[in-house]
This record gives sequence, C-alpha cells and structure tokens, in this order.
Amino acid sequence: MMNSAGHTLIASLTPLHSLVLKNHVRLFPNLFYGNLAKSRKSHRYNQKCRFHKECVMGATHYLPPWFSIAPMMEFTDNHYRTLARLITKHAWLYTEMIAAETIVYQKGNLDKYLAFNPDQHPIVLQIGGSDLTNIGKAIQLANPYGYDEINFNCGCPSPKVAGKGCFGVRLMLDPKFVADAMSVISANTDVPVTVKCRIGVDDHDSYNELCDFIYKVSSQSPTKHFIIHSRKALLNGISPKENRSIPPLKYEYFYALVRDFPDLQFTINGGINTVDEVHTARMEGAHGVMVGRAACKDPWNILGNIDSAIYGAPPSSLTRRQVLEKYQVYGDSVLGLYGPNPNIREVIRPLLNFFYSEPGNTQWKRKADAAFMDPKLTTIKSFLEETLGSIPDSVLDAPISEAAIGFPDVFADAKRLLPPPYVAEREEELLYA
Repeated sequence: MMNSAGHTLIASLTPLHSLVLKNHVRLFPNLFYGNLAKSRKSHRYNQKCRFHKECVMGATHYLPPWFSIAPMMEFTDNHYRTLARLITKHAWLYTEMIAAETIVYQKGNLDKYLAFNPDQHPIVLQIGGSDLTNIGKAIQLANPYGYDEINFNCGCPSPKVAGKGCFGVRLMLDPKFVADAMSVISANTDVPVTVKCRIGVDDHDSYNELCDFIYKVSSQSPTKHFIIHSRKALLNGISPKENRSIPPLKYEYFYALVRDFPDLQFTINGGINTVDEVHTARMEGAHGVMVGRAACKDPWNILGNIDSAIYGAPPSSLTRRQVLEKYQVYGDSVLGLYGPNPNIREVIRPLLNFFYSEPGNTQWKRKADAAFMDPKLTTIKSFLEETLGSIPDSVLDAPISEAAIGFPDVFADAKRLLPPPYVAEREEELLYA
C-alpha cells in the first residue's frame, strides 16, 4: 500500500483562461495576448529574438531543448506529460498533434484540448493543418494558454492525416505552403516556431530534395529550428507503426544538414532508445535530441536520468513512491473533469510501463487490468492501493539508477556516409518554385 507523505501538487489543469493567463504573464511580463495587437517595439524585439541563434532553441528562461519527448497521438496527453514532468524538470514536453480545425471548431471547449498544468513548462504545442486561415485562427485561440513554442507537423504518415487530411508528411512535397504556414503561425504568436518533418516522402527521398525543403522553408519564413525524424515516410502500403521501423534510418542525412545549414538548429529524432545514445547524438553535433516510444516504454529509467546526464543537474534521490504520491493527487483532481472523461483507465495509462523490467511488473499489470473492471474503485488512490501490493518496497523506494549503456556507435557510420555538400543552385528558381 502506498504511504501518504503529504506531498502537494497543483490540483487542477488550470482550466480557466484567466488562471492560465495569470500564471503565464508572470513568466512573460512583456507578452500581450488577446487580440494579438503588438507594439512596434515588442514586434521588433521578438523578430530579432527569432533570428538570434541563442533564442532559436526555445524560450530563453528555460534550459535549451537538448532533450525533448516526441509528440505522440494517444500518448503525450496531459496525463503522460504530468507524469513526465514529475520525473524530469528540464526535458521539453510536446502535446499530441492537434489539428487546426479542431481548435477552431471547438472554440467553446478549448480547455479540453489546450489547457495544461503550469508545472508542464517548458511545453510545445504541435499543430497540423492545410488551411492557412484556420491555422492562423488556431494560433490566436491557443495563445492565451501560454505555450512556450509552436511546432508545425510535417512528419505524420497516418492515412487520416497525410491521406484524407492532406497534411502531415505530405506537406513536405509543398515547401512553399509550409513556409507560408510558418509565416502565418509566426505572425500570430510571440513564441518561437519550429517544423517537425521526415527526411523524405516515397520516392522523393534524395538528400538534395530534403535540402531544398529546408532551404525554401527557412528562407521564406522565420523558421530556424527543424526537428528531423531520420527516416523517410511511405504513404502507401504500410501502417504508421511500420513507418517507424521499415524505412531505414539515415542519420547521415541529419548530420549533413547540420554541416550544410550552419545558421539553423536541428534536433534529431528516430531510433534513439537510451540516455547514452542521446548523449552521443549531441556529442556528434545534434543541437537537440527527441525521443518518442522509448520514453513511453520505460519512462522511469529514460526520463529519470535526463536532468543529470544531459543537463548536468545533481543525481536525483527521487523514488517511484514519491512520484506516485504526487501523481495520485493530480489524477484524483482531474477525474471526470469533462463529464465522463478523463476516467481511471485514461489517467492510469501512463503508469502502465512505470515498473518496466522490475520485479512484480507483470503481476501489477494483471492486477491493474482487473482493477479497471472493479466498480468499487472510483479514485486513483483506491486503484493504487488495490494494485501496488505487487511491487516490492525495494522497487518503490529505490532512487533512480544510473542510465543503461546504449549503443554509442549507433551514429558511427553517419559521418562516413555523409552525402556531398548541398549547394542551393538557382536560388531564385528554388525560392519561388
């Protein structure tokens, strides 16, 4: 049974616009939201900041996004992000991708999609879309929530997104539109803007084509930071899950971008599974590293070492029990916040891999499955009391152990396989093609 230690946690998602704005203005006293009117002085400052290399990699009052958790549908929701922030103080968090149309058409229900606990800073809103008007409106509606950065999705290969939706990774085939979208986003916000993309789409997978995309978008918009998933996307014949494994990783493309675009910032994504590999990627020249599935598969051991191994913080004495005590307070405060949702299953879901590879993990998952069906368990506290007996105290009370050794040579071939340097020939033709 989990002991109560009297820990406190902000007990709500700050669902009211006024509360979100109040908290955020305290951090950003010079930003003005509302109708997005900007003074000329403020506008000049923010334009200068966007292009200044030290400002490109995120809000200046937080440590840079040397490590971030990838936006993942049905994973990086408010509950997962709350758990992640309890474990790591410095990793940058991303929302799930939210379609611009969802924000516009849910104008009266925005808290459900955009509200978040202020403890989640630094946090990035990722949006997707193919209509410039709706993209601009969505950013205006999102501004009062105080996100630290806006990211535009040009990497999702899902048929619902890249197929029927005509956005996501399909937009890599239309860099002029992406540049226009990024200009619209930037014009409607005071925070940095970034693009997340792949290295190619279907047969459009040469290094020069990737460079043309980066060159056009960065030359025609304020975009100076790209998050690169180092695989191409195949739009026909394979699933989104297969798109994360079947197309081969080409880290050489990523490091060639770092070489060929020295005025831009690049974050590497794809196939990085350990803190050791995160460190190696940065030592090889990546400005930042984004990890996705590994941070969900084993959140305690991956995220628990980020602050010390990547950001230089002292080793943490945090225990799983302490995290669970705080998460329980959060979970019980949000149950049923929007009618029947979130429910217990949704709030507990981020915890299902919390004891990955530990003694008692399998039995705990079995107990959790049974507990989901028990109508008497109506709170997160009662759920954890019912199930945590499967986990030994030695696991619950152990501090974070040292990061596992990864494959430090995972990038060894990248420098050897670098493609020839990119030269933007016919600049006028490229810019307006």
